[in-house]
Amino acid sequence: MEKVKREKIFIISLFLGLVLVAFVLVTLGTLFYQQAKDLEGFISVSVDPVVLKAIAISLSMALCATFIAFLFGVPLAYFLARKEFWGKSIIEGIVDIPLMIPHIVAGIALYGVFMRYGLIGAPLRTLGIVVTDAYPGIVVAMLFMSFPYLVDTAREGFKEVDPRLENVARSLGASQWRTFREITFPLAFPSLLSGAILTWGRAISEFSAVLILAYHPISAPILIYEKFTSFGLRASRPISVLLISICLVIFIALRVLHQHRRRT
Repeated sequence: MEKVKREKIFIISLFLGLVLVAFVLVTLGTLFYQQAKDLEGFISVSVDPVVLKAIAISLSMALCATFIAFLFGVPLAYFLARKEFWGKSIIEGIVDIPLMIPHIVAGIALYGVFMRYGLIGAPLRTLGIVVTDAYPGIVVAMLFMSFPYLVDTAREGFKEVDPRLENVARSLGASQWRTFREITFPLAFPSLLSGAILTWGRAISEFSAVLILAYHPISAPILIYEKFTSFGLRASRPISVLLISICLVIFIALRVLHQHRRRT
């Protein structure tokens, strides 16, 4: 009887989950189907240097943002996972703020800080570093909107690592850094990789904050927006399909590698 109940729960869960999967498939499938009627337009876009450069900018700047998020976010996640202290909830709330505020608001806030005479923009300008309407601006906008995904996922990954394993290593003479490097980090790595993938994907899709802080050089979402507002759906759809296709291939490859690593 208990087994029958579990099977019913699994079936209901599958059905409810497939509703969301179908929602995505219908939405994107319609986009691809409509574009399939205009293969010539898709091929033309696929070899357009302007389009390829915009997509390359989005992918590469998102990768930079993910690297920075990983470099600073993993230590923060480890600290939040292992320590209990007054104000911990406040810090976790601050980390999650970018997930809550409208992206256009985040862009305005970032612009106020990184513009030529801003709190951070002014001293950077004296060093010859320009953030607004430059590659660093794209990275900053992407980083601000995406790093919570890495910190939150990594924190949960570190929580799943049994602290007793770390204590045993320390009792055997391993330093705290060696314990982290050889035990904690490898065990939590699947979660760290998942967080990095989510962060990269979120960074690629960022539009509003990038629009405010660094309209130029033009990234893929901004180029699609320009094409849509100037020439309509026919001009913007093939670029959208190309970007989705590239991202889909990359994400499937990353997920396959991730699953393979977890099994091994």
